[in-house]
Amino acid sequence: MSLLCHLLSSSEWGANKVGTGTFISALGYTSADYYSKLVKNIVLSLVTELKGNQFNGLNIQGRVSDDHVNVVSLFCVPLITLPDVTPLLEALLTYHGGRSQEVLSSEFLEAVNETFLKKKIVLSESAILSLWLRHLPSLEKATLHLFERLISSQTSSLEEVECIIKDSLLIMQILKLMGRGSRGYDASSAKLFMMLFPMYERWFAKPKAACHPAIFRIVDEIFKNALLETGGTPEVMTIIQMFTRCFVQAHQKDNKQHKFPLKAYFPHQHQHLVIALLKHPFDLSATLWSQHLKYITDMLKAIIEDKSIRTYADLFESWFLFVHFGEWADIAVEQLLKSEDESSDTFLWLLAFYYNPHNDKEKRTQILVEARAVYDRLMMLFSCTTLSVTDLQAAASTKTDKRQPCTKHLVRHLLISFLLFSSGGHKIAQEFISHVILASSTTNEVFGLLTRTAYRFNQLGLKDQRAVKLVNELLQELRFTD
Repeated sequence: MSLLCHLLSSSEWGANKVGTGTFISALGYTSADYYSKLVKNIVLSLVTELKGNQFNGLNIQGRVSDDHVNVVSLFCVPLITLPDVTPLLEALLTYHGGRSQEVLSSEFLEAVNETFLKKKIVLSESAILSLWLRHLPSLEKATLHLFERLISSQTSSLEEVECIIKDSLLIMQILKLMGRGSRGYDASSAKLFMMLFPMYERWFAKPKAACHPAIFRIVDEIFKNALLETGGTPEVMTIIQMFTRCFVQAHQKDNKQHKFPLKAYFPHQHQHLVIALLKHPFDLSATLWSQHLKYITDMLKAIIEDKSIRTYADLFESWFLFVHFGEWADIAVEQLLKSEDESSDTFLWLLAFYYNPHNDKEKRTQILVEARAVYDRLMMLFSCTTLSVTDLQAAASTKTDKRQPCTKHLVRHLLISFLLFSSGGHKIAQEFISHVILASSTTNEVFGLLTRTAYRFNQLGLKDQRAVKLVNELLQELRFTD
């Protein structure tokens, strides 16, 4: 407020400070009170001008020039954090001019977004939605801002990651707005968005039915790029899974009418696969997990082995869809160690696909051969009550030093699950973590596997089982070492 008082008092109108001060005193105000009321009146006048005046029951639309609106938006930049200016910010964000070009200054849009992300201002959902629709860089920056926070928070727990997502002012607004469907939809916002960002026009083919799913897909596209740029690291995959989990929960929690079905947000051509993946493991009895995994795997195999799929892009889309629901990969590893022999080929194929989404049969076959060899050796040790770290290292070894990185990921996943679910593995788990994992560069990956397992145990309400205690002890050791 002091900045605005200075701006107003240093203006041409307030140049005569003595006269102005005498005038203000005569009105019975202090300078601060006077300028505060002046600001409120200016804001009210501008908001009324932008929205149109109501006079004697008649709606009189005062035509405001786009240049004037641009100047007003620039004037607001240094005043964004003032609570009295918030109504003007919202009026500007929801204002749409007569031309296809953006009428608000980019400095204003960037400043509003930056201030909003730092939680220095609170804006209505419609204002934020309009900001994203008219200024894609704001949506991108907000998503990356959340992404960076989530990456740094994975050293704690997935419960904390979940809290950050749900507490995120920007992303939670996406979740809430997308659950609303067409209610409160601003068609002019979508029209402006299509003009400014024609590359996303395909998602607005039916604007009133596609607005909010389109926003989700844009965010999803940002996550996809992050996944590609990082080479599909487990940390990024976990963030995508947790974001999807929070979104699905928010969508299911909103039972109001007119919302879009969940499958609308995942426009994969094989909708039966989408529906199957949307069924979360926690929504099924544990006795049905194996059967549902077989169903998912059979559909994925049919898609991947379809001769009409000739491009890596088609294959990648199926893999990226599966990554959103990667909890099923964790369940597959657990079921591998508990299932009968006839199921192991199915689950190993699913894990090979999860860790290596390449349409190279020879390469996939090689991964499956190596994974099968390690799995068979681990199953021979599964019932042993006395094991050594050397035994486990021998089971995971390979005759050559040319094991692919994706195969290494898969083998580590098998090893960690073996430690948690086998009798002999429990006794050597801490020693294995201390002497093998901490001595390698895989600490973050193993920590991620353990945090996902701990999260699943907590969600299932498991507390006293031996595996639950062990996973928490191992996490504590890795945190302390870090």
